Amino acid sequence: MKNVALITFPAIGDSLLLMTVAHNLRLHGARVTIFGPHVHTLRAWFPGLDIQPALPADTAADRLAAFDMAVQLHDDRPFPDLARLHPRAIVLEHLCRLRSPKSMALRLAEYCRDEFGLPRAGKYNGMLAPAGLHHRRHALRVAIHPTASTRDKCWLPQRFVALGRHLRDKGFDPNFIVSPAERPQWTHVQALGLGLPDLGSLDNVAAWLFESGWFIGNDSGIGHLASSLHVPTLSLFKRLGSAQTWRPDWGPGRVVIGSAYVPAGRLKEKVWKYTLTSGRAARAFARLHGEQPAPVPPAGPDLRPSR
Repeated sequence: MKNVALITFPAIGDSLLLMTVAHNLRLHGARVTIFGPHVHTLRAWFPGLDIQPALPADTAADRLAAFDMAVQLHDDRPFPDLARLHPRAIVLEHLCRLRSPKSMALRLAEYCRDEFGLPRAGKYNGMLAPAGLHHRRHALRVAIHPTASTRDKCWLPQRFVALGRHLRDKGFDPNFIVSPAERPQWTHVQALGLGLPDLGSLDNVAAWLFESGWFIGNDSGIGHLASSLHVPTLSLFKRLGSAQTWRPDWGPGRVVIGSAYVPAGRLKEKVWKYTLTSGRAARAFARLHGEQPAPVPPAGPDLRPSR
């Protein structure tokens, strides 16, 4: 297992999770090459790794032939036929389906230790800020991410706005971060005294988050990005099971379960965003704020775990 290819799906959270495997393999002496669009955009944040753009389907078999092993997280993406493309294909989908209170970051770390035989394996995914950035420099800036990959994961927009106004009135600097395509649906928040920075590419988002004091958002890849950068994170989930598996679990954080007081399983999916009030989210943020020390600019921490 000297030369390993890791193939990431074009989803931010999944990509950052698979980087946990990349970091642990590299820590134990393997040569690792990562293929994927999001990690390639963030390649300056993973120094020393060979990070390539997404692997084209028509050349995948030839490109992967140079590796001892090929790894991807899901069984159906990006390559549903990975076992045909490489004789030693490792697909980690079963870890996503475990009935366990452990986060995916921890499950991947334990898999590296137990199945790959990497005794020093941990959750850390190797992400380091480029020089010139200062961790949590803007102590009162709260990044609010009100969207997600699917609508069922999204809390009500008007409640995000109400939470933002509450934080503004408490002296914080709430800013809504959305993709360029989503900006037209959120420009109205600026008239309410709420920020809407135009950040552009994912590496700019990462730099802006790194210097923010706090993060609040749905179950989304941007939440994983904030957690990777050790920005205290409040994540809103519809169900306990999904929160246990997919919660951001690198930096400090809290999770709010929208359906916590809804008895029926199917009903949870439909009504969680209505039963979760902005007041409850505000109280959860206040607890998170009370648990974490205030940022001390301008020195940024080394996010590597101590040994």
